[in-house]
Amino acid sequence: MKIAQTRKLHSAGILPKPLATQDVGQLRERLEALRLMFAAETLDDMLSQSVREDWNASQFLDALLRLELERQEERRVAQAIRISHLPTGPTISNFDFAFQPSVSRSQIETLATGQWIRDGQGLLLQGPPGVGKTHLAIGLAMRAIETGFSVSFYRLDELMHQLKKDAGIDPMRLKYRKYMAVNLVVIDEFGYQQLNREESNLFFRVVNYRYAKGSSTAITTNKGIASWPTVLADDEVLAGAIRVL
Repeated sequence: MKIAQTRKLHSAGILPKPLATQDVGQLRERLEALRLMFAAETLDDMLSQSVREDWNASQFLDALLRLELERQEERRVAQAIRISHLPTGPTISNFDFAFQPSVSRSQIETLATGQWIRDGQGLLLQGPPGVGKTHLAIGLAMRAIETGFSVSFYRLDELMHQLKKDAGIDPMRLKYRKYMAVNLVVIDEFGYQQLNREESNLFFRVVNYRYAKGSSTAITTNKGIASWPTVLADDEVLAGAIRVL
């Protein structure tokens, strides 16, 4: 336990041995010392509600802890979305399935459970511009975060910029980069620009590493798989290897 935390627990009367108290202020300090910050903030309101509704001790404790858990989860999700760099707005709920009848709602809802991420599978969303590939990829990534997975979102040009910066990094350090370490990487707009030989090899290194590690990669593209060699420096072998992954 850190020294500062020990001092805080002593100050709150929890260490060396907690004494019983009915002082609301001291109860709040003890909740804060245990890092139950949301419970501490709402303690007065919850006590008032417990009196109005005649809760017993277990009902009060359950309500206080449920509130703390709910607020902590909301904070976790908000923080995970922020560091994922996912664009805000698109969700599975606001996708217009009526406008895109070729998209199977049941298949998307199955993907939204995240089982494919647990299984370390990849996802390819392919189609012409304007059919909602990016919307669905973002929506599925949002669901993945809500389910507890770590996510990172890149447009292809953003990813290539980062990969070039990291090209000389030792492989043992490279594995800690977000695009290598998270449970799900979303790569958007693959196929809108041609990659040179160096870029193609860097792209393959990411996809291959994540596949070998059992981590999921989702790619949106306007190119059919047969056209991928034209994107990957006309390298049929490299394109074929990525298709297999």
